[in-house]
Amino acid sequence: MPGIRILTERDLRGLVPLDLAAVDCIEEGFRALSGGKVVMPPILSMAIAEANGEVDVKTAYVPGLPSFALKVSPGFFDNPALGLPSTSGLMILFSAKTGQVQSLLLDNGYLTDVRTAAAGAVAARHLARADSGVAAILGSGLQARMQLRALALVRPIREAVFWGRDGEKTAVVAREMAEALGIAARAERDPAAAVRGADVIVTTTPARAPVLRADWLRPGQHVTAMGSDQHDKNELEPGCLLRADLYVPDRLSQTRGLGELRSAIAAGLVAADAEFAELGDIVAGMAAGRTGPEAITIADLTGTGVQDTAIATLAAARAESAGAGSDFET
Repeated sequence: MPGIRILTERDLRGLVPLDLAAVDCIEEGFRALSGGKVVMPPILSMAIAEANGEVDVKTAYVPGLPSFALKVSPGFFDNPALGLPSTSGLMILFSAKTGQVQSLLLDNGYLTDVRTAAAGAVAARHLARADSGVAAILGSGLQARMQLRALALVRPIREAVFWGRDGEKTAVVAREMAEALGIAARAERDPAAAVRGADVIVTTTPARAPVLRADWLRPGQHVTAMGSDQHDKNELEPGCLLRADLYVPDRLSQTRGLGELRSAIAAGLVAADAEFAELGDIVAGMAAGRTGPEAITIADLTGTGVQDTAIATLAAARAESAGAGSDFET
């Protein structure tokens, strides 16, 4: 039996930073998804309501890649009060030829955080105006920070406004990001005021009631909504989808059941069988993206298994080249 490479969170942080290479890796995953040959089953999702928790299992086989990943991702949202992170988990990498386990990526959710932020950058690269300089981030957690970092890789961000329910925590995040990125950043207590002058709005919350209203949107804005990854989550008022000139799901079949599209369908504003071009179709040039500087665009990102396979395969390749990790002989 072949050995199994074990990579820890520390290994993976050194191997896969949030940079343009990570963004390009996830972009290629979306491009592959548009080709129709990726095998990606529906997300297996389990709620653990008593602990305010959930567990998602995602996977995808991408023809041409030597491996495929199976990702287990718990999210327990009361953990910060216990001094623990909200997310954790691991990925298992299998040979696409033999099915043998190749690597255990004990990332504690790090690779998920990277690929999620990178997907936001892919959406902005293809949907936000090229001159977008002001970002509004709704949320004050880790992904709020990472989405801004990723956005700044693909757009000339000079200013960021943060809104979160905990004003003190949000102010700390704004100060940290101003120092980290060398931009102007501040906290805003009113979400409507936070998004008013933004070119790009990113929602990064586990909200179950809208934090972004349709009548707050202005011509030329792009919205990336990435928090609605469960059946009961909802960050955008359903009318936002009617206000938009272009709505783009990461995976249409998923957003009909999990994303902001689900809420719009439930509200009777969008037909359940309405068709929309996916982000991968736009990346691959199979569908049009932003049509002009005044358009309002929305990307609905629920997280896909193809992202996990893409980032895990990148991590394993880099580990092989660097001789990182430790081998376990079965």
